[in-house]
Amino acid sequence: MPPPKKPRVASVPQGRTSRFLHFGRAVSEMAAGAAIEGVARLARGERLDVSQLMLTPGNAKRLAERMSQMRGAVLKLGQLMSMDGQGGNGVLPPLFAEMLGGLRDQAHVMPPEQLAQVLKREYGAKWKQRFRSFSEQPIAAASIGQVHKVETHDGRVLALKIQYPGVKASIDSDVANLMLLTRLPGFVPAGAPDPTPLFDRIREQLHAETDYRAEAIAMQSYKTMLGDDPVLIVPDLVQEHCTDHILATEFMRGVAIDKMVYTVQSQRDRAASALCRLAVRELFDMHLVQTDPNFGNYLFDANTGRIALLDFGATQAVLPERAEHIRALARAQRDNDAEGVLQAAQAAGFIGLNDAPAQTRGVVEMMLMAGEPLRHEGPYDFAASDLFKRGFDQGRAQFFGEGFASTPPPDMLFLQRKFVGTFMLCARLKARVDMGEVFRGRL
Repeated sequence: MPPPKKPRVASVPQGRTSRFLHFGRAVSEMAAGAAIEGVARLARGERLDVSQLMLTPGNAKRLAERMSQMRGAVLKLGQLMSMDGQGGNGVLPPLFAEMLGGLRDQAHVMPPEQLAQVLKREYGAKWKQRFRSFSEQPIAAASIGQVHKVETHDGRVLALKIQYPGVKASIDSDVANLMLLTRLPGFVPAGAPDPTPLFDRIREQLHAETDYRAEAIAMQSYKTMLGDDPVLIVPDLVQEHCTDHILATEFMRGVAIDKMVYTVQSQRDRAASALCRLAVRELFDMHLVQTDPNFGNYLFDANTGRIALLDFGATQAVLPERAEHIRALARAQRDNDAEGVLQAAQAAGFIGLNDAPAQTRGVVEMMLMAGEPLRHEGPYDFAASDLFKRGFDQGRAQFFGEGFASTPPPDMLFLQRKFVGTFMLCARLKARVDMGEVFRGRL
């Protein structure tokens, strides 16, 4: 197993002006990258296309680096756009989405002095006396906050999720600036769907994710609904160390689940199958879905064989009619029923009634392709499958060809993200999962 990467340190920029300057630098860096790419293509005698110049791997890396430094709404939006694009019909083309996908595990961390300021604000000047020990090195860093391991004076080991300073106050301005970024010439090719409804829904979700009191309630509700499970476990909440900007839970041992790729096949199959069953159970039974499939939100403990479920800020209640829309779509995918997929996709809002025929055909074809694991008899071998590559290639061709008339409905974006992320995890683990068994009795 490769050694863990050393975390990169950078202060979280606070205030609208400071964060806007970071956006300005991002735009300048992307424009410079596009100019360099343009000169190189001219030298090779190639035809220039503004979209192709802006949406390059180099520019994706530049934007990802800037988003990682800013954190907050900017980083979360990059994560969401990357996952949405990999789902097939997003705002960004698949190649750019794949490059931004690295945002899921490369956030910078706060320097010690900024961390101390946050802890002093939340716990008071004598915050160090609250714990027997406090590890200044974070064990995880994401878009909204970073996680530290502590020990209390009574011997309990806890995980503290500490929200980055200024994140909540910057959401609206960050989203507005990102919307401006998508309107830069060449950033989103002509014909791409209007992302405004998507950004509005994401803004609401981000406000919800920075409400740690609400997350604590969602976590407890989810834990109750999950009940006793032989594989999955939700940590206990520790209320006395929670604040508006710190969420304290029981510390769970383990490694991010994608590291299981180094374990034996049977363990990988068991873990992937359990998480696929969980996604189906969340949707059809619990009607409560943890919609953030970041691999770091699942910790595998090799000693117990169990998987800890973390981070409930993106938990979303699902209306029964929405669950039925997805049930109808999955049934049509399983049956390879193009007309059924069309009707279900229209009912769910993935395809508009007035969308162009060529665009509609492209979406239906991609949805049928995505249903391949449902149609497979017995365990589907994700390691031997080129499904994601085929989906990537077809999505890219459609994006730069006929385009997409519609983005997923805002509430469906997060549900799509959950299922795409779960399938991506199966592929990362090179797992074999019997999807027929996972969905048995559900369709």
